[in-house]
Amino acid sequence: MGRQIAVYFSLHSPWAYVGHGALQALVARHELRADYRPVSLPQIYPESGGLPLASRHPLRQDYRIVELQRWREKRGLKFHLHPRRWPFDPAPGDRIVCAMTLAGADPTKFIAGAFAGAFERQLDVGDAATLAQILDETGYEPVWLRRGESGEAEICYQRNLALALESGVFGSPSYVLDGEVFWGQDRLDLLDDALTSGRAPFRPDA
Repeated sequence: MGRQIAVYFSLHSPWAYVGHGALQALVARHELRADYRPVSLPQIYPESGGLPLASRHPLRQDYRIVELQRWREKRGLKFHLHPRRWPFDPAPGDRIVCAMTLAGADPTKFIAGAFAGAFERQLDVGDAATLAQILDETGYEPVWLRRGESGEAEICYQRNLALALESGVFGSPSYVLDGEVFWGQDRLDLLDDALTSGRAPFRPDA
């Protein structure tokens, strides 16, 4: 594989879900190694000046729904704007991804299955039985559920948070290439351009 990108996201994030398929196409096209780093958004926001959805102005909340409709059409997806089980606790699923990355396993299919479960099937992806079902459906051993509950997975989860803040990440999804942050799945085209051109990374202190 060629260059590496760090992918900071949460299974709780509809925007990470919306961009997941496009990200996989980009990874394949450029022969990238994607380093998936789940982060706790409730811990990111206070450190970066962000606000959880419920605390945002109603105008911003309304605009978010319009944008989700636009991108649902753009990406050719079928998902619920107001999933019945959302919000859910993303930490158990996020930590499963951490456990997989620690072991060198590819978490991509599990991530896709969890996103579909949350936003298309309206499942409670914070529930252990649901996560076990998704693991089975996506071809993973049930042992990952237990590994996601381990201290090592939690340490990885917290380390991802520290790395995200150190890198300048403040939302999900964020893709980091050579230290340059691309925030939002709507920046994937710009990431594609940077990879294609091979340009040096842009810096805020330029």
